[in-house]
Amino acid sequence: MVRPNVDDALPLRERRISPNGRGRPLCGGSRMASIVVTKGFSEPHNDHELSCENLGYAYGSKFIFKNCNLTTYKDELVGIIGPTGTGKSTLLRTLAYLIPPTTGRVLLDGKEVKHPSSSISLVHQSIATFPWMTALDNVKLALICKRLGNEEAVAASEKMLDLVGLRGDAKDYPKEMSGGMRQRVAIARALVAAPAVLLMDEPFVHLDELTADGLRKEIYSLVFNPETSLKSAILVSHNLHEVVQLADRVYVMNGSPATIVDEIKIDLPRPRTERNPRFLDYVEQLYTELSLKTTRV
Repeated sequence: MVRPNVDDALPLRERRISPNGRGRPLCGGSRMASIVVTKGFSEPHNDHELSCENLGYAYGSKFIFKNCNLTTYKDELVGIIGPTGTGKSTLLRTLAYLIPPTTGRVLLDGKEVKHPSSSISLVHQSIATFPWMTALDNVKLALICKRLGNEEAVAASEKMLDLVGLRGDAKDYPKEMSGGMRQRVAIARALVAAPAVLLMDEPFVHLDELTADGLRKEIYSLVFNPETSLKSAILVSHNLHEVVQLADRVYVMNGSPATIVDEIKIDLPRPRTERNPRFLDYVEQLYTELSLKTTRV
């Protein structure tokens, strides 16, 4: 798959970042002096898939977040990070229109989203499988809205289970599976309805580190496999190493009520490894962004 040149699409400003996060020039002897962190906010672009304009959500009169603007582009995985309580999970649910936003609007391929759609799928942080259903039936559940015949639904579900590496486990129940296998079922269910955008809310947080690391290594090629319909994906995570490993760009949420305060491009070749010093530089920069004093919006 040919990836777009995001440098050409996004007029971003570049600056060298010092460990104190204030943009001061670095000394030549600093390891971080070798990295240029690309920051700024993207402008409207013809290849955008999912976007939101001035999005806000309030419980009663109290806004959790407001004035949020973000965009995903074709063949791109976007990360969202922020301190606990900034409404990242709620933001994902408003993007999927599982809960309507209080202010602003969501756009999919330039058209306003006004109700939940099979074109936007969400993988929850809790491993959501139904214990009384087999892996196959759990995946088929997402096709109810498609009104497919049983034979067609089974074929589509088996194809997605094969894609996530569960070809021989279609008849197994969740109690017979490991946590990693159950999350693969959840990912297959999110993909089977042929969505254009996949939203992932800390999908590896409840897995042991070895299993989570294995899934992280697979998820990027999995969600952009030619066998899927996906155009872009959004990942919410508190794991900064995970974000640097997977994301093409990262939006930073902060404040009270929260808003998107920055956007950082992760310019690293794939596959990515922590043995690359630049990988750790990006982790440090994201940590610095989250450590900055929270400002009230």
